[in-house]
Amino acid sequence: MARDADRTRRRLLAAATDEFAAFGIAGARIDRIAAAAGCNKAMIYAYYGRKDQLFEAVFTAHVAGYLEQVPFDAADLPGYAGRLFDYFEDHPDALRLSIWYRLERPQGAPMGAVIAANQSRLEQLAGASGRAY
Repeated sequence: MARDADRTRRRLLAAATDEFAAFGIAGARIDRIAAAAGCNKAMIYAYYGRKDQLFEAVFTAHVAGYLEQVPFDAADLPGYAGRLFDYFEDHPDALRLSIWYRLERPQGAPMGAVIAANQSRLEQLAGASGRAY
């Protein structure tokens, strides 16, 4: 049977999402992620590198999903806040990943996905208010 690299990556990301959401970066175990994904640890290191890089891939995927499902609207901030609340109610793993990110990386370098999302929002707010941020 031929290997399906994309399917393996999806299984690894799903297993890593569950693991990181439950245990955070420090508490997550590569052995458990590999077992849950039905592959060996070598595949994780081959596709994602270190555990920290795997967390970044998981978190980046969740940020992308969030940005797609909860578009920011500078002209309707209360509506955006409501949609944001609903999203995290429907996706508790995403909320837990965000909390772990803030708890375990307080002094760490910000992730590209977070920087890009924040910069986009600031630009939209500046456009809506006529002010530079």
